[in-house]
Amino acid sequence: MKSYDVVVIGSGTAGQTAAYALEEQGFIVAVIEKSPTPGGTCALYGCQAKKWFYETAEAVSKAKHLQGLGITQPPEWSWEDVLAQKNAFTSKIPDNAVNGLQGVDIDFIPGEARFQDKETLVVNGGTVHAKWFIIASGAEPMPLPIDGAENMITSTGFLGLKELPEKILFVGGGFISFECAHFCAGLGPKDGTVTILEAGPRPLGPFDSEMVELLTEASRDAGIDIRTGVKITSIVKQGDGFKVLTENQGDFQADLVVHGAGRTPDISGLDLEKAGVEFERRGIKVDASMRTSNPRIFAVGDCAATIQLARVADKEAAVCADNIIADRKGAGKAQAMVYDNVPFLLFTYPQYGMVGKTEDALKKEGLKYYKSFGKHVGWPTYRRVGMKHAAYKILVDENNMILGAHILSDNASGLLNLLRTAMMHGVSAGDLHAESLMTPYPSRESDVVYMLKPLIE
Repeated sequence: MKSYDVVVIGSGTAGQTAAYALEEQGFIVAVIEKSPTPGGTCALYGCQAKKWFYETAEAVSKAKHLQGLGITQPPEWSWEDVLAQKNAFTSKIPDNAVNGLQGVDIDFIPGEARFQDKETLVVNGGTVHAKWFIIASGAEPMPLPIDGAENMITSTGFLGLKELPEKILFVGGGFISFECAHFCAGLGPKDGTVTILEAGPRPLGPFDSEMVELLTEASRDAGIDIRTGVKITSIVKQGDGFKVLTENQGDFQADLVVHGAGRTPDISGLDLEKAGVEFERRGIKVDASMRTSNPRIFAVGDCAATIQLARVADKEAAVCADNIIADRKGAGKAQAMVYDNVPFLLFTYPQYGMVGKTEDALKKEGLKYYKSFGKHVGWPTYRRVGMKHAAYKILVDENNMILGAHILSDNASGLLNLLRTAMMHGVSAGDLHAESLMTPYPSRESDVVYMLKPLIE
């Protein structure tokens, strides 16, 4: 039996963050990884990998919008070249992950782990003991109750395609489908079709309904066919392509069908019951210290019943490590994880992002609020680049403190960073308006002055 201070299950961003933090404090640490390609979903198949496609798709979309405004030739692009650049980046990640861990004397154990009891793992036929365990096993595509679901590829497969076929269909109207669909609209065949089928009444359920409607409009103008309320019954292989049969909206032909209906915690093989770890559909139950129902076992990242975002995972890992350090010192609880004002961003074109409350949530909670809402496509910053879809919604309380911010823009990320910083530091809409007068002008961020103006008049 091997014995460690801490054993981490998973080598993604959360697992590595926790492992390095604890090793620096003198803990004897091991990381167990079942995937043949260590490094985690974000870097290999998710947020980092997808940005290679997004950056090029965004450039192509911008060039298309600028036709008639100085750009005279339609842009040309190569999916194959983008893929090669992405692969050059991701191919180094597994070795870098393993070498990085081993370089600071963290043991790397390839294999699939499962709990034998509350303080022991079984891996590769042997047992591993630890004083503390951190589960950072990530997530996997959600199983779908559709006949022929095996005919779909996942987002991992999509980001590895050597070329884009003419007819692509995405099942599900969430993050994955919208972002990948926009990559297809920007970089796919000029006469290709892109379709999103969503089972619910609208896509992107957690987001502000009014803003989602505007993003949907922008997506349709980009050539993406978005259907809602679709009940898919089966996906049938048909020649070189597929037929997607629905109960209520006819059939759809596609060369490729992509699973974009979300991800679920990858915890089914861990035998958590034997370790006394409670879990639910959303993932492993944790408290604010990231501790599970077993006080010696923590869970961080996409496997926990929290928020599936890479930066959230990193913060959870840091909080978890801090609490394990406090345990060793006998100091009790250390840092607590806080999820207030976590920003969400879709890398579509235009980008859509939010931080804080949606207007739908405020209405449901019966809270009094004021809002500034507008479409700023006519503003000079957007006219110059030919943007046809851009909007904002800022929600404040009676004291003019920002409750929520929602941006549809080619620079939603930058605007959200500014607005979130104000929210985190208790800066009112009035004070932010005054300070924003000194931002570089003209820039997207300087437009915040005009977005906030109705709230201070």
